[in-house]
Amino acid sequence: MDVRTVPDILRCALEERAKPDAFLVRGADGWRPVGIAAVAGQVSAMARTLRAVGVGVGDRVVILSESRVEWCAADLAILSIGAVSVPIYPTLPVGQIEPLLGDSGAVAAFVSDAAQRAKIDAASPAASSVRWIHTFDSDPWPEPAPGALDPSIPVKPDQVATIIYTSGTTGEPKGVMLTHGNIVSEVLIALRAMQLLPTDTYLSFLPLSHVFERCNGYYTMLYAGVTVAYAESPDRLPANLMEVRPTIILAVPRVYEKILARGEETAAEKGFPLRAVWHWARRLAIEWATRRAEGKPVSAWMSIQRRIADALVYKKIRARLGGKARMMVSGGAPLHVDVALFFYGAGLPIFEGYGLTETSSGVAVNGFGKHKVGTVGPVFSGVDVRIAEDGEIMVRGPVVMKGYWQKPGATEAVLKDGWFQTGDIGELDADGYLRITDRKKDLLVTSGGKKIAPQPIEAALKAALGIQEALLVGDGEKFISALIVPAPKASRDTIDEDVQRVNAGLASFERIKKFELIPDDLTVENGMMTPSLKLKRKSVVERHRSLVARMYGEET
Repeated sequence: MDVRTVPDILRCALEERAKPDAFLVRGADGWRPVGIAAVAGQVSAMARTLRAVGVGVGDRVVILSESRVEWCAADLAILSIGAVSVPIYPTLPVGQIEPLLGDSGAVAAFVSDAAQRAKIDAASPAASSVRWIHTFDSDPWPEPAPGALDPSIPVKPDQVATIIYTSGTTGEPKGVMLTHGNIVSEVLIALRAMQLLPTDTYLSFLPLSHVFERCNGYYTMLYAGVTVAYAESPDRLPANLMEVRPTIILAVPRVYEKILARGEETAAEKGFPLRAVWHWARRLAIEWATRRAEGKPVSAWMSIQRRIADALVYKKIRARLGGKARMMVSGGAPLHVDVALFFYGAGLPIFEGYGLTETSSGVAVNGFGKHKVGTVGPVFSGVDVRIAEDGEIMVRGPVVMKGYWQKPGATEAVLKDGWFQTGDIGELDADGYLRITDRKKDLLVTSGGKKIAPQPIEAALKAALGIQEALLVGDGEKFISALIVPAPKASRDTIDEDVQRVNAGLASFERIKKFELIPDDLTVENGMMTPSLKLKRKSVVERHRSLVARMYGEET
């Protein structure tokens, strides 16, 4: 059938897939299936309720909830009547929710529980326009009526479907307007690259408020007929992986880094000989994957060693992920190359991709037969990418946003003749694979005029066992320094060793001359991190300006 809007995706799933286990929900007795027919019935019922309480075409409706099936049903109900869904991260405190409510002018809201409802109530007068609230945990869902999906209001592809607020690592929140056409284009384009099957199972644990999970882990999965299970909580994720045994995993790099760090910690706790075996297996995986990535031959002896390492180490990692993962994708932030090489060598290649909220999620991704470690893959067919003279990545195509909500000046600043200026620095290699090198605004320029891209260096630091977070500073200074959050039980001496190991691979002007340790108090709630868990550079530096001043005390 012709799919042009988000309600069409649901209609296609209902009429052509008719899957009895479109979703899996964890209950007291285990995982129970929820059929697409039942979800469609919920969508129709809630759509009628929204119209009855006065929500009309173009009205904004907030969703403030953890990821769950009700989140999806509410979103589809909003979009099916031509209204606009406004997802808000449930981890945000009231102070960060207020400006989003005020800017969007939302007239209604869906919340998960009493705690989230209290945030809306406490956000007055910013939330004064909200006149109706539905709480998933306490308010009964309207009774579904028999019959097919019935969105009686026709929705057009160029209508705004959602406003997703993004502040990046600096600046005030901006509402990205994505149309139905933007979202459908992303789904159809991404599906050609992701190779999803109706026999696949996907465990969703990233927030649906994030464009990566929403477009690729929700709309795309729904259209492809993949069964989607929603993880209970971050703490329950390891258990849920073992229970659901997903074939598809979408995650941000931090998830893969934690899996690797957990293996390292376990080996360290066990001591000899397991610790030695782990380090040997890790080095072997990276060496084997490096040779394969560079097209070099792998010796028979290395192949034999890898089989042994697989039996001792790699298969245990695969088992922790459920044992059935056939495709793992990373997005949302840069994936450190050593992490990518390790998983590749361990038989779990991670297909890194690239995209932004303003591009409806992905515009490039690695995949089966098209995998080049260290890149974010070839650009999607149907999307144009070019590199500007200063190295900035420019994107044009049907996935590019309509603009920023109520911010024409900000829109004009990034959209030039249909080209979206991403703010990322990158390059296209001879084979058409895109490589991201840094954020344009994050580049550090020393007093000597040397430009340093901090993200690759920070990623290398965070790959060390003793370093949890790292942020480079030194813009306008003679040398580069770092603020480092140490991992539990790490000492300054071990962190110094980690820093020197990273320095060994850097140019002299890139090397970290000094560092200071800061506490693990970088959270979304205190404004030090974005909801997608990226450090807010200016906020972190301002919070620890005395330490920065100490590092440059003799030079400034």
